[in-house]
Amino acid sequence: MRPRLLRARRPLSMALGLSLLTVLAACSKPEPQPEPIRAVRTQKVSAESATAQQEYAGEIKARTETRLSFRVGGKLMSRSVNLGDEVKAGQVIAQLDPSDLKLGQDAAAAGLRAAQANWDQTSADLKRYQELHGQGFIGGAELERRETALKAAQATLDQARVQTSAQGNQTQYTRLVADAAGVVTGVDAEPGTVVGAGTPIIRLALAGPRDVVFNVPEDRVASVRALLKQSGALQVRLWGATGEPVRATLREIAAAADPTTRTFAAKADLAASDVRLGQTATVAFDLVKRDAVTRLPLAAVVEQGGKSVVWLLDAATMTVKPQPVQIAGADGNLVLVGGGVQPGQEVVTAGVHVLTAGMKVKRYVEPVRPAASR
Repeated sequence: MRPRLLRARRPLSMALGLSLLTVLAACSKPEPQPEPIRAVRTQKVSAESATAQQEYAGEIKARTETRLSFRVGGKLMSRSVNLGDEVKAGQVIAQLDPSDLKLGQDAAAAGLRAAQANWDQTSADLKRYQELHGQGFIGGAELERRETALKAAQATLDQARVQTSAQGNQTQYTRLVADAAGVVTGVDAEPGTVVGAGTPIIRLALAGPRDVVFNVPEDRVASVRALLKQSGALQVRLWGATGEPVRATLREIAAAADPTTRTFAAKADLAASDVRLGQTATVAFDLVKRDAVTRLPLAAVVEQGGKSVVWLLDAATMTVKPQPVQIAGADGNLVLVGGGVQPGQEVVTAGVHVLTAGMKVKRYVEPVRPAASR
C-alpha cells in the first residue's frame, strides 16, 4: 500500500509547482516598449554668397544739447519757458532777483565817483606844485611825490571803472538769455529756488542737425568703426514711419565702453530734417559680403556647452549627431553659417530639442490633403 501513496503524491507536487510558476510570471514586470522613432524636418546644405545685416535700436537726438545756467547765484524769480517750448536766439528764459546785485552796482558806482574826485584833486595839486617848482619854492623831491600821488590816483580810478563795469555785468547776468534757437527738452529748476552760479535751469536742444544715437556691443565695435565717414552707410527706419529707410552717415563712436552697459555709444548724422526728438529708430547696416555661407532657420541652431551646434542626419543609418558650427551673422529669420558643415550634408531644422547623439529618426512626410469636393 505504501508505494501507491507515493505515486499519488507526485502529481500533486508537480501541479503545485506549475501554479507557483504561473503566479510568479504574472507578478514580473512587462518588457518596456521600444521608443518610437521621431520624425524630423531636414534641409540639404548648400554654399552661397550672402551679406549679413546688423540692427540696433536707436534714438533721435539733437547734435548739440546744452544746459543753460546763470553766471551768478540768487533766487529764481521767474521762468518763461516750459518743457517742449521752442526758444528763439536772444529770448529771455529766466530771471533772478537782482536786488543784491543792484546794491553792489550802486556801491561800485559810488566808488568810481570817489576815485574820480580823488584824481581831480591830485591832478590840480600837481599843477600847482609844478608852478611852485618852476619858481624855486619847492625842491624836486616834493614834485616827484606829487607826480607819484597822481599815478596812484589814476590807478585807483582805473580800478573803480573796471569794478563798476564788472558789477554792471553781474547785474545783467540775472537774466538768462538763450544763445541760439532750440527746443526745451528738460527743466531743472522752478521759481522760488535759490540757485548757485552754474546750476542748470533748463536743457536746450539746439536747432540744426539731428543724430541717431545707438549702442554697439564690444564684439561688434570693429565692424561698426569700419563704416566711419562712409556717406549713407547706415539705414535708419523710424518707428511708425512708412516708406523707404532714411540714409545716415556714422559720425563718431565712443573710444571707451559705458561702465554700466559695457557698450560703445555711436552717433550717426541724419540728413532728414523732419524727424522728431526722442523718436525711436532701428539702425541697420550691411556687413562685408561673404562667400561659402549657408542659410539655416533659427530653429536649426542650438547652444551646447557654450558652442553653436546643428544636428546632422546620416542617411545610411538614419541617425543624428551634433556638429559645432561658426555663425557668420543673421539675415532676417535665417542664420548665416560660415563653417562647420559641408555642401550636401543634411541638417535637421525642426525637432532638434529632443535629439540625442545616435538617436534613430525618420524624415517627416507632409500629410496629403484630400482634394476639395466640387
